[in-house]
Amino acid sequence: MDHHVDIDVQPDPEFPAHQIMAALYVKLHRALVAQNSTRIGVSFPGFDLQAPHLGTRLRLHGDIAALSALLAGDWLAGMRDHVTLTQPIRVPETAKHCAVRRVQVKSSPERLRRRLMRRHNLDAQEAQQRIPDEAARLANLPFVQLRSTSTGQTFRLFIEHGPAQSNAIAADFNAYGLSQMATIPWF
Repeated sequence: MDHHVDIDVQPDPEFPAHQIMAALYVKLHRALVAQNSTRIGVSFPGFDLQAPHLGTRLRLHGDIAALSALLAGDWLAGMRDHVTLTQPIRVPETAKHCAVRRVQVKSSPERLRRRLMRRHNLDAQEAQQRIPDEAARLANLPFVQLRSTSTGQTFRLFIEHGPAQSNAIAADFNAYGLSQMATIPWF
C-alpha cells in the first residue's frame, strides 16, 4: 500500500454530493468485482461523524500495479463530468494507518422478526416476544446508499474509520475496498 489515488466529487446543481458518491462507489464496487481485486482499499478523508457523511473525496489505496490496472479500465464512464482524479501518488512517509470497515447494524426488529418466523416457523406473537422493539440498534456512522444487484434491495453500507495507529496490518480487502483486519495509510 505505497500509493493512493484521490477521486473528488465536484459540486453539481442537479445532484447532491452524497448521490454522486454513491454512484461512484457502485462503479468502483463493480470494477473491483470484475478484476477480482483484493489489493485495493478505500478511505474517505473527509468523513464526518457529527453530520454523519463520507465527504466528497474517495481515496483508493494500493500498490502502483493494482491502482494502474484499475485506472486502465473504463469503470468511470459516465462519471467523468462529476469527478476529478489524480494519478497514483506515493503515500507520505509520515502516514499513520487505520482500518476502514463495514459495520452491519440490526436496526429493524420487524425485519428480524419476519426472518425468525420464516426460519423457525414461528407465529408473529412468539417472534415479538423473542425480538422486542427495544432490540433495535442504530448506527450514527456515515454510509453509502446502495442497491444490491442480486436482490434489487436498497441497503445502507455503514463505514467506520478505526483509530489511527503506527503499524500497518496486511490482509485482503473485499469487493467494496473494505476489510475487518487490513489497514490503509491514513494522512
